[in-house]
Amino acid sequence: MTADVSKDIKKDINGSLISGILLSILGVIAIAAPSLSTLFAETWIAVILIFAGFTKLVYATQTRHEGGFIWKLLLSGLYIATGIMLFVYPYTGILTLTLLLGSFLLAEGTFELILAFKLRPQGNWTWILGDGIITLVLGAMIWFQWPFNSPWLLGTLVGVSVIFTGISRVMLSLNGRSISSSTNEAANPT
Repeated sequence: MTADVSKDIKKDINGSLISGILLSILGVIAIAAPSLSTLFAETWIAVILIFAGFTKLVYATQTRHEGGFIWKLLLSGLYIATGIMLFVYPYTGILTLTLLLGSFLLAEGTFELILAFKLRPQGNWTWILGDGIITLVLGAMIWFQWPFNSPWLLGTLVGVSVIFTGISRVMLSLNGRSISSSTNEAANPT
């Protein structure tokens, strides 16, 4: 029975390792072709918004007797319309999403700085301060370079995120593989 479990664990670890390697390769491709990956990310967001809008529409019709039907209907229409606009006008969508990302990072950095100074009496508050400063600088960099950074920014950020996801998956798999082999050696000394 232990042999069957260890085979299943090895199979899961190998699958995780392969997916980590593939994610890392996809991340490199996304960074190598940032305009294409930015367009892909924008289109993906459009599809998600359209799908979410139709889901909200179904929910609105199913719960129309519970009140707020018109507001639910309007909200679903907003999701669908926004998704369609992003889909039909992708370059305008890319500009908008980049500006929203910069705004989000500026707001997040500001809130983290406020939080850091409120936590100043506690130990390690400087980590939050550093995170707030870096986030604020990233937001400012996006804002001050907008719209020139829009064609490549989202794709590059997605690529970096996918690379780090892949690398962490590979490292966890290798760690799991070494733990699995050391456990097997301890259970079956030869």
